[in-house]
Amino acid sequence: MQEKGLVHLYHGNGKGKTTAAIGLAVRAAGAGRKIAFMQFMKGNDTSELEVLRRIEGITIFRSDKNFGFYGQMREEEKRELKQIHERLFEQIIEEVQLRKYDMVILDEITYAYQWNLLEPKKLEEWLQKRPGHVEIVMTGRNPAPFLLEQSDYISNIVCERHPFEKGIAARKGIEF
Repeated sequence: MQEKGLVHLYHGNGKGKTTAAIGLAVRAAGAGRKIAFMQFMKGNDTSELEVLRRIEGITIFRSDKNFGFYGQMREEEKRELKQIHERLFEQIIEEVQLRKYDMVILDEITYAYQWNLLEPKKLEEWLQKRPGHVEIVMTGRNPAPFLLEQSDYISNIVCERHPFEKGIAARKGIEF
């Protein structure tokens, strides 16, 4: 087991933030570590989930319901999604305290934090007081200053070109 866990942040407008976090999860699982992989905002089935479910040591936490894009959600859907996020995050917090996980991946946390789809103070307190053994990985666009301040590793993934600009839709197994 590692001695001190650090905080990673993959952010920016480029493709690959979640992919980088998943790569780190696979590496950690290969080293015998236990990973909690929580996806905020995403309820649709994505290709990476199929393989992550088969990797010993990785536990997935996410909504079973797809709420779609935030800007298209009704207020009652936002409240429901917030309740789901808070319940799953609380479960992770409890299980980290019991040393069930060595790494916690908070995929798309920047959105949940900014849009109050997870109580911001709860995340702030946990990041500041988390057990020292746990490695934290966060992803998303436009991270709040607090998330930047808490991070030991910060990778800004920049989009220089994307097929979407040419009208090419997202492809299964590549973008989702």
